Amino acid sequence: MQKIKKGDEVIVRAGKDKGKRGKVAKILSNDKVLVDGINRVKKHQKGNPNSGVQGGIIDKDMPIAISNVGLYNSKTQKADRIGVKFLDDGKKVRYFKSTNETVDA
Repeated sequence: MQKIKKGDEVIVRAGKDKGKRGKVAKILSNDKVLVDGINRVKKHQKGNPNSGVQGGIIDKDMPIAISNVGLYNSKTQKADRIGVKFLDDGKKVRYFKSTNETVDA
């Protein structure tokens, strides 16, 4: 089970966007995540009239290492570590290690 999933609200722990929050848009296979509004760069893009892509300078979200983000805990207002445990009925759930509360309902 992954500790960070698509749609989770995360907070950046390290890097130029430290302290910013955003939702995970995509999990990439090489231990990187795309977070909305985080690690935004300006990219020079060449136009392609055949596919209708206009050229110019665009803003683009770049991947950030999954180790540099932490799941946002709304109770403590901080990034928190995640653990995995089994409930009595055998269901596997994620939980915050600081408050011992489950992330998944």
